[in-house]
Amino acid sequence: MDLSGKVAVVTGAGRGLGRAYAQALARAGAAVVVNDLDLEVAQEVVAEIVAAGGSAVAEGSAMGSTEGADAVVGKAVAEFGRLDVMVTNAGVLRDRTLLKMADEDFDVVVQTHLRGTFTCGRAAARQFKEQGGNGRLILIGSPAGQRASFGQTGYTASKAGIIGLVRTWAAELERSGTTVNGVIPVALTRMAATIPGMAELVELADRGEPIPADVRQGGLGTADDVAGLVVFLASDAAAGITGQAIGAGGDRIAIWSHPKEVAAELRDGGWDADALAEAFSGGVFSGQLQEWRSTTAPGAPASK
Repeated sequence: MDLSGKVAVVTGAGRGLGRAYAQALARAGAAVVVNDLDLEVAQEVVAEIVAAGGSAVAEGSAMGSTEGADAVVGKAVAEFGRLDVMVTNAGVLRDRTLLKMADEDFDVVVQTHLRGTFTCGRAAARQFKEQGGNGRLILIGSPAGQRASFGQTGYTASKAGIIGLVRTWAAELERSGTTVNGVIPVALTRMAATIPGMAELVELADRGEPIPADVRQGGLGTADDVAGLVVFLASDAAAGITGQAIGAGGDRIAIWSHPKEVAAELRDGGWDADALAEAFSGGVFSGQLQEWRSTTAPGAPASK
């Protein structure tokens, strides 16, 4: 896959998945703006890319504000003359169950993940329009945004909202040739280490040792296993793919469905409470309710 001549921004690229995305884009030939609030680790990633023969610069703005988004897009244009790919990866965790979650815990997660995706997506789309369209917005979601994730109110709300942005922006930007897709990554990173039963596997990945085949087949591998999807979606080969939520992990790729009705019934005169009670208790909606329970990454033990 050849991305020569393209310019990409990856937010939150100092560690983990973001770092893998930035390095993979650079290996494919793109010039990369490596954003991270920890500018020192961003510079380390840049040094690795440059040492490998690639082109990259570091940028240290916090994601969430309009000013931060404009700064990272401005960095791409100032250093490389244009912007072709925006990967919105930056995020934080403040895991608390609902009754223990403070306002500031919720707000900082939504500010970074959801508002950061909005402001960066808007700034990138404006730059794409100025260049004539045909940009790539790659928004990073999570299995936690697709299903329940115990103790992650702000994170699940943000990641679900991000996939909502994928669908809406795909419709709004279609005529300009800009594609918008969501990546649903599963990888053995520092964030995964907090899931019960996962710490040993994360340590294995950190040491560069092979991940067991059954774990990889279950959809759980390293950050590098996800990066190929980002490179593909950034390329001209993916020009016809938009509005999708695509999962990646280990040896597994999956396409997530859009929400849709699974059962619908008509009743003359409408539905009062008694009719609904009958329909849900042995009636037409019996057996139609959807699974809601918390799930972890494929291949990982269930969390409690």
